[in-house]
Amino acid sequence: MTFKEKHLNNISSTGTIGIPFNNLRKQEKKKKQMATNTEQQQQQQKTEAGRHQEVGHKSLLQSDALYQYILETSVYPREPEAMKELRDLTAKHPWNIMTTSADEGQFLNMLLKLINAKNTMEIGVYTGYSLLATALALPEDGKILAMDINRENYELGLPVIEKAGVAHKIDFKEGPALPVLDELIEDEKNLGSYDFIFVDADKDNYLNYHKRLIELVKVGGLIGYDNTLWNGSVVAPPDAPLRKYVRYYRDFVLELNKALAVDPRIEICMLPVGDGITLCRRIK
Repeated sequence: MTFKEKHLNNISSTGTIGIPFNNLRKQEKKKKQMATNTEQQQQQQKTEAGRHQEVGHKSLLQSDALYQYILETSVYPREPEAMKELRDLTAKHPWNIMTTSADEGQFLNMLLKLINAKNTMEIGVYTGYSLLATALALPEDGKILAMDINRENYELGLPVIEKAGVAHKIDFKEGPALPVLDELIEDEKNLGSYDFIFVDADKDNYLNYHKRLIELVKVGGLIGYDNTLWNGSVVAPPDAPLRKYVRYYRDFVLELNKALAVDPRIEICMLPVGDGITLCRRIK
């Protein structure tokens, strides 16, 4: 057999020079599998991106469709125009993930009406979405002591709050909340004077807040601590891939949850609304 004949025979029996058909099939199968995996990864990335496209979407529901159903059926149709305007305005802010979700805003608004709250406090304001939900729920002579370290963010939403006609209910103080709380406690008339207190601020100070707030809220009054399920990280294994800020604050959230669970001065209810909110009712 000549070299040319051997060469042609090799091609005809393998499909290409020196590469058997079986290997070709394996390579082709591998390429198809890689393409499928890439497509699945891209689809998963799109799904994850869609999961948080709703500003303030901190829902722990596994189904985005179910969360959207709640928003479109129960929340958005009844959302006050001022709250919608502030939500849309906040959506353009680079830190918009810090805002209270629309379903939680609705929950707070109804809760305050149910307990007939009049004298309230909020630690951590941001642009004021939860603050507005509170102000709209209070009677005309209701009061909110609002504290945040950033006045600029608060003033971003202030025109909307003023247009809603509830700015007179708000006493805003810029700066750390702990010194203000300590000052309030020094005056006996403030002890047990608050109907409702909402905390959505620095998680590493939640326990420090609780030590003071329990003296300021009345017996039968409520304290609401936001983010107590902390992106679901409270049940994540130690080696779970978490964002740095989530991992850093997780231990503080876990510490708070353990402390609240055994505090004999309160009754508690942890709800999977938004990013988790724990309601503490002072009983003694």
